[in-house]
Amino acid sequence: MRRIMKNMLIIIFLAAEGMVVGSRLLFNVVGYRDPAVPAVYIFGDSTFDVGTNNFLNDTKSKADMPFYGIDYSPSQSKPTGRFSNGYNTADCIVQLLGFKESPPPFLYLVENDTEDFNTQILKGVNFAGGGAGILHHTGKKRFGRVISMEEQIEQFSRVGDNMTRYLNESAAKGIINKSLILISVGSNDINEFLMFNVSNSSSLIQQLQQFLPDLIASYQAHLTNLINLGGRKFGILGLAPLGSVPDVRGSYGGNSSNEINAVAQLFNYGLYYMLLDLNSSKFPEFNFSFGNTYSITTEMINNPASLATACCGNQTLTGGIPCSPNATVCEFRHKFLFWDRHHPTEYGSQLAANDLFNGGSEFVSPFNLSTLVQTS
Repeated sequence: MRRIMKNMLIIIFLAAEGMVVGSRLLFNVVGYRDPAVPAVYIFGDSTFDVGTNNFLNDTKSKADMPFYGIDYSPSQSKPTGRFSNGYNTADCIVQLLGFKESPPPFLYLVENDTEDFNTQILKGVNFAGGGAGILHHTGKKRFGRVISMEEQIEQFSRVGDNMTRYLNESAAKGIINKSLILISVGSNDINEFLMFNVSNSSSLIQQLQQFLPDLIASYQAHLTNLINLGGRKFGILGLAPLGSVPDVRGSYGGNSSNEINAVAQLFNYGLYYMLLDLNSSKFPEFNFSFGNTYSITTEMINNPASLATACCGNQTLTGGIPCSPNATVCEFRHKFLFWDRHHPTEYGSQLAANDLFNGGSEFVSPFNLSTLVQTS
């Protein structure tokens, strides 16, 4: 694995200067009318968070203030904890699966002690939280309290135990086997590695040769735990071009960082080949759809105006501020890919979800989510 990554690293960095941005095509949204799976269980970071961090008092990673949620009609335009103006990508995928709405955060179900806790977990739970990473310590230095992948999987194990007590072991296992597990994680690990551990550019390749295989191995350990808990169908998102988000472009004169993008590409290569190996040599019952979020986002980047700035806060401009009650907000949200300095608008999420659900081999492999949910 380390030798493969070393060769890939050299190739990607040589090619970084010549990356070509494609054009974005119009699409037809095709989804299921009725739920295609019994439930959806969602893991990851702020890209999938639907309010988990609202229940964490000691975290800096929150989206519980205006203008987050300004276009989220179910809450009457009030912030819900989603890092978006409306729905995020997890919401859009769940809707394409035939569900009316995303499953609620695990902490919401626990904190509110809802009477229908046991019936709700049969339809899905969202464990994702802003600032989370693959590694246990990721996010804590920057944000304080975060719920790591390790802790999210522990919560899922508790859900499985409750399902078993409420039904029986066979019935609970059957539901989890047939359900979809969605994961979007890794960007915080990469960002913090580049922020805190790389002393100079000349040592970057050497440090990556150690860091990335260890990161992929940790990801594999998480997937193994989820498989052992009954997971069989996995929708796994790779990393978007992290060097092209407004926050980074603001530090590069409005341009992308090819070096940061190259690291994201290398992670994606390592992740995909790990998934193939996990299926072929360890768990033949493990089925997955790998979402090439890097290619999907790159295809959207055909309008420099919508790419270079964030709709809320305009983070790439001098004097720009993060998305907050004091920020300025663009009027035409459907013309912007980025909502804040790191996250997509609802429009961008809708485009991405459709590619993940219905897209071809340029965006998803070995098949899309629509095909994955039909596997036995």
